[in-house]
Amino acid sequence: MCGRYTLSTVDGPEIAQRFALVSPPDEETLGRFNVCPTETVAAVVAPGQAAGVPWGLRPFRGGSFAPINVRSETASKRFKWLMDGKRCLVLADGWYEWLKAEKQGRQRLPFRYTVDDGALFAFAGLYDGTGVAILTTEANDLCAPVHDRMPVVLDGPEAEAMWLSKDVDVPEAEGLLIPFPSERTSVAPANPAVNRAGVEGPELLTPPDEPPTPPAATLF
Repeated sequence: MCGRYTLSTVDGPEIAQRFALVSPPDEETLGRFNVCPTETVAAVVAPGQAAGVPWGLRPFRGGSFAPINVRSETASKRFKWLMDGKRCLVLADGWYEWLKAEKQGRQRLPFRYTVDDGALFAFAGLYDGTGVAILTTEANDLCAPVHDRMPVVLDGPEAEAMWLSKDVDVPEAEGLLIPFPSERTSVAPANPAVNRAGVEGPELLTPPDEPPTPPAATLF
């Protein structure tokens, strides 16, 4: 599951260099600490080409449900037309998951996950020409105590290029949809203010005065 994430940097040229883009992503997609579904996000929809697009695929015919996440295990069956040539990158530098409060009625506790000490990365995504969805997979050992699913974080520029390439067929692309290594993932408590859509700012990354401790099994 991935229902909120961050792209906190405002350095467009840095992002353009990291992902070999012709030009930086739209400014409105940068400096984000609480990216929510339906909002405009930074995506790479073709090699070298960034675009600001809504987070969410077009609703299924006759319905109103617009998927924001797609399970990697069933993507090639449910979304074959997107897996075959409509793959994209969704740019980020962290994502949130929530731990259910021990006491009934208390708010859920948010945690933010980052990779490689806070480096930029890309989620594996699908692009339908209008919006994007993020693929998910089984949680790695660090993420599992909070949620049994995690977004697919691609393992660096080579994997990102393969995911985007139309020369890479669906079975080969599916080989990239695996849990990101636990040893390259970090977790820290976040501010519960992030629970509310529309709230923004770097203070969301700051733990409360008495932050919750991530489940013991997640600490390295």
